[in-house]
Amino acid sequence: MFLSLWCVLLGLCVSARALETSAYDRNDLICSQGLSECTMEDVIPLTSAEDTADVKKLNPDFKLCCKDAKNCILCLVIDTELYIPPAKEVEDEGHSGADEEDYSVEMRNAKASATVCYKAAATMPTCKKVEFTVNQTALTHRNQAKMTITINQPDEFPFSSRIHVYPPKDLHLKQEVVAPSLDDVCSQKQLLNRVPMCRVPTVSSVINQKTSQMELLFEERNNTLPSMCIQYEENGSCQSWNQKTIPLHYVAPCMCLQAWDEDEQSRRSKYCPFKKTDFPYDLQQDMWKNVSVHVRLGKMNDKSVMLLWNLSAPCRLEVEVWLCYKTGNCRGINNLRQLLENGTWRQNSKGHWENKGVFQNIDEQFSQCVMIKVKGMEHQFGPVCSHDTGRWRWSLLVVGVMLLVCVTALVFYFLHDCVKMWAWSWHHGGFVKVGRKGHVVLLSPPDVDDSVSESVHHLGSYLCNQGFSVSVDQWSRKEQCTLGPLPWLHSQLQKLSSMGGRVLLVLSHRALDRIEEWTHLNRDGDGAEPQQLKSPYSDLFTASLFYIHAYKQQSRAGEHFFLVKFDSQPKQWPTSDRRLPDLLHGLPLFHLPAQTQSLLTELAVIETDNGLGKRMWTGWMWGT
Repeated sequence: MFLSLWCVLLGLCVSARALETSAYDRNDLICSQGLSECTMEDVIPLTSAEDTADVKKLNPDFKLCCKDAKNCILCLVIDTELYIPPAKEVEDEGHSGADEEDYSVEMRNAKASATVCYKAAATMPTCKKVEFTVNQTALTHRNQAKMTITINQPDEFPFSSRIHVYPPKDLHLKQEVVAPSLDDVCSQKQLLNRVPMCRVPTVSSVINQKTSQMELLFEERNNTLPSMCIQYEENGSCQSWNQKTIPLHYVAPCMCLQAWDEDEQSRRSKYCPFKKTDFPYDLQQDMWKNVSVHVRLGKMNDKSVMLLWNLSAPCRLEVEVWLCYKTGNCRGINNLRQLLENGTWRQNSKGHWENKGVFQNIDEQFSQCVMIKVKGMEHQFGPVCSHDTGRWRWSLLVVGVMLLVCVTALVFYFLHDCVKMWAWSWHHGGFVKVGRKGHVVLLSPPDVDDSVSESVHHLGSYLCNQGFSVSVDQWSRKEQCTLGPLPWLHSQLQKLSSMGGRVLLVLSHRALDRIEEWTHLNRDGDGAEPQQLKSPYSDLFTASLFYIHAYKQQSRAGEHFFLVKFDSQPKQWPTSDRRLPDLLHGLPLFHLPAQTQSLLTELAVIETDNGLGKRMWTGWMWGT
């Protein structure tokens, strides 16, 4: 037992050993006695066949290389033992005394080289070739020498990485070295301010009862918040948080706050405000706002009754749940108690911890309830009864019905005109489609004066504001010149067929005279000469008369044309459609602005496809 304890302590000491630091800020090379003029360069592994020195042993390790007091990174140090073969004996023949002396000096100072490679997982190997001059007489022991290679490259060696070091000439000497983890490095207090990745935000907190908030405090921050998340329980999910305060009803005994700097690959600090202190009693009331209990009755396979309960809380709690009958006071039943342990809790999608249970074979004649007692807190939750859930559901149903009644009343208030129109259409034989804003074509009378032209302009603008698609002949002169009066009007009537709507023909005394003239010249069988007939291409007003005549023969003129007369015109005006030209008989006539609302209502009423809808002329149709 003593031996095993000693091994454990020894392992802890080794894992917690202080990491050696060095002041190097670049790659470095140190050669032992007997080697001079040492240089190092990057090569590919294939060039190692040219090496004249053999690597006999490798001892790789990591240490911290520091450019200044606050910027240290991991660097790889490779201690290498070399074997340098002795110079070959030279035959005496062919060498004079002077030649032998020069040759001896050359052999004692021969050039040699050795290559060492290192490789991380899923990366290409990197090789360092070291060239040096060998002084055979200065070698310390049996043609052996040592060199130390320090490789210092930013981001070259991540924490906890595994590196393989080997000489290309002899792969049997491959060594694996594991970089220390960031936590191991940062656990050494003397390194906290020297390794950038060890620097973490320092968090503290203050409870502000006036604002019901936990205020977070950060050291050495210039009004910038670190990245944060709130975690409930050690193995709970961490939920993102980006505010400087936390509402007290979110605060719980198991709550921890993790903070880190996003712009640096630093580790996270973890702040648990109640880990070493008791949870304040005045905060318990706020925490209970996030605790919920649901109870419901169910049937077992043998038709007996069971009571199912579900408890949700921010933290895993040591809870005692017991069944009771609510008869005045909730009396507990000693043999029907359940003790919840930490291992039975599960975290839901909202971050709360849930626990479920069931009481079987209960008496459903009484109101079934549960009481909950939390260990370590002066609070009992309950009683929560099964009928409470039903009462809540009935309350929700009543609220829903009341809400539906209110919405119906509001809809009827704002749409009472449409409701009246639907009722009228049903009373007269069928439904009509109401409220669809179609297309309106507004045609001016011939020889229009300024007052009538201004009235037409105002009427077109008004209809646009009411949501109708409007085409006014005065606004479309360029299109009419391009297409011609008849083709332009034909294109507008096609749009009426697809969108619905009407052509509004504005009447004046001059317009009535023109219609009488047109009727006389185009009356069948009157013996008029062909050259006297009015062409439909002469102007837009004349083109509309041709269309009215064509639709009237099909008894469909009222489906496409309305008549409009402005009250600002002289009072001498026919009082019935029997005094209008025959061509206009049966077309609805609206006096504006007195009948503006009637015109809008009529434009918004579209006949149904089955023909049951009735046209609502309501007294302004002439000749009915």
